[in-house]
Amino acid sequence: MIFFHMSHTDLDGYGCQLISRKIYPNGKFYNANYGGEVKSTISTIIAQIKASNEKDFFFLISDLNLSVDESKNLTKIIDQLNNNGKNIKLQLLDHHITGEASALKYDWYFLDTKRSATKIVFDYFMENYEEFDSLCSFEFKLLIEAIDDVDIWCEFDPYFEFGKVIMSLVSSANEINGTLFPDENRNFRHKLLLKAAQYITKDSGHIVLDDDIHHLKKECLMLDEQNDTIDNLSAKYLVYLLKNKKDQLTVYYKEHKGLLSYNLFNISIAANTFLKENPDYDFFVNINKRGNVGFRATGKIDVSVLAQKLANGGGHPNASGAYFDDFKETIDYQVVKKYIEQKLSMID
Repeated sequence: MIFFHMSHTDLDGYGCQLISRKIYPNGKFYNANYGGEVKSTISTIIAQIKASNEKDFFFLISDLNLSVDESKNLTKIIDQLNNNGKNIKLQLLDHHITGEASALKYDWYFLDTKRSATKIVFDYFMENYEEFDSLCSFEFKLLIEAIDDVDIWCEFDPYFEFGKVIMSLVSSANEINGTLFPDENRNFRHKLLLKAAQYITKDSGHIVLDDDIHHLKKECLMLDEQNDTIDNLSAKYLVYLLKNKKDQLTVYYKEHKGLLSYNLFNISIAANTFLKENPDYDFFVNINKRGNVGFRATGKIDVSVLAQKLANGGGHPNASGAYFDDFKETIDYQVVKKYIEQKLSMID
């Protein structure tokens, strides 16, 4: 059986997946915010199910509410696939009251507004998997309580303050780009949460954890035993990820070979490190969700000219910028790549 788990992009959403990984460590995990991201992610999962030679699937959705129309469409798709030889179990576990209409209509849609989604998922696995309890340490169970306390804002509960710290920890864990590297981004957050659980039984554990967050992030980003600033460790880790995925991120301008990233922040260190370690690449380009573009090079091409030709931008030969006023925000890297490739093909 193949397990798919789509969840929200906050502490509660990641907490749900931290739980399901206990039973399905090799599952396929996705995170989505509301609106277009939910529809797009569901489409991605359905496409994978259709393309798979496997028959049995478990599709779990957590900490996300679906409208009646979205629920109706998903039910129709799942029923069609099941009628054509697939065996798909669909389960939604959520706590947002805005999903009440769907919950009243569909038996696969479970709603409980009194618990966080993480607590709902935890209880679901406790009830349905005999081995689950033995896989959860005492600290892990307290971590679930902390997520529950802060997500439904029980400020007088014992682990509320700890929950506030881990909520901040997850929301600030942006060192690994989630668009280019969603699995690594998710794993980074999960590792931090598991490390945080070790603090929950300490005296003033929330304060000690708050003091140590910087150190914990650095631990998770280290590729070897060599310590460095978090900016340098992040850049080194990013370059490591980019090198492993560079074939999928490669673009060309005439005879020049470049690497395209999407929505990275502070690209200078990472871009220059990547270009030095990969001398077959001539330039590095990053575009953000608003259409702002940054170019970096190491002398093989004048990117100020490239920026000017592309979008009336400019700057320096090895560091320039531009703005595309016709760029539309997307969560799909392939859409971004096609857009940039078309732009590059149109200039002299």
